[in-house]
Amino acid sequence: MFDGKVVLVTGGTGSFGREFVRTVLERSRPRKVVILSRDELKQYEMAQQFPQQELRFLIGDVRERDRLVTAFNGVDYVVHAAALKHVPIAEYNPLECIKTNVHGAENVIHAAFEAGVKKVIALSTDKAANPINLYGATKLASDKLFVAANNMVGTRETRFAVVRYGNVVGSRGSVVPFFRRLVREGARELPITDVRMTRFWITLPQGVDFVLKSFERMVGGEIFVPKIPSSRITDLAEAAGPGLGHKIVGIRPGEKLHEIMCPIDDAHLTLEFQDHFVLQPSITFISHPDYTRNPIGETGSPVPDGFEYNSGTNPHFLSVPEIRELLEGTP
Repeated sequence: MFDGKVVLVTGGTGSFGREFVRTVLERSRPRKVVILSRDELKQYEMAQQFPQQELRFLIGDVRERDRLVTAFNGVDYVVHAAALKHVPIAEYNPLECIKTNVHGAENVIHAAFEAGVKKVIALSTDKAANPINLYGATKLASDKLFVAANNMVGTRETRFAVVRYGNVVGSRGSVVPFFRRLVREGARELPITDVRMTRFWITLPQGVDFVLKSFERMVGGEIFVPKIPSSRITDLAEAAGPGLGHKIVGIRPGEKLHEIMCPIDDAHLTLEFQDHFVLQPSITFISHPDYTRNPIGETGSPVPDGFEYNSGTNPHFLSVPEIRELLEGTP
């Protein structure tokens, strides 16, 4: 669907952006792929990695609405990946997190309307479901903004959707590179927050594939949630550092024992498809779309009352060997 089109990624020099650009260039022939981000060094390094003439690099911040309006000019599809997402840092810098994650979302929506963008997908997080930390709260607000934007389109063709998934294996600032570094430095034990802790896990290629498929599936207003496995933090530590001891350090500010992607309070809005869930909008749209059947012919059905997609009760848990296989190739 990207052949001959212009695609823009906010926060495009991050882990997701790099994998997204690589995949799009391998699978399609876009007219342009635009990387919008704040860090000139990362842009320079990414340009060396991707010398393709289709790429364009723009310095800009999602906090700056005018810059986004200019950058979105002529763009067909937008992936909004820019965010401040480090949980403890967000707890100590709440206003900065709000400026990027909430006001930035508002600016992306405004710029998409101004430029006549066809489709926008915003990346979310499992921490946005029943949030207890500021990062999750800002992403919940962002999700609500993107969903409600579909009721503001008027005669425009622009449509918005959200993709929500769990921890990305090996992404910058995540626990896997942290464990790997400690192992390389000769640590005799790995820090564990709580032995009961579980998390959803997805690889970067899987996350990119899900976003690409969501562009095909979306009609506007959906929150797409992939069916992905969980792991126990103790099993993750064993896979990263076999035989090492564990030191319990306690839960960090804003952390949960288990993450949720489809809250029980949204069970009445949740549809189950073969490999994913869709959370329907809680507000009524003028167009009244039927979310039980998507544009590529997949059909979904309502989940049972009381359903919750929780990393602690997920029917699919990774074993230690499976985690080791998943970690292969990660930094």
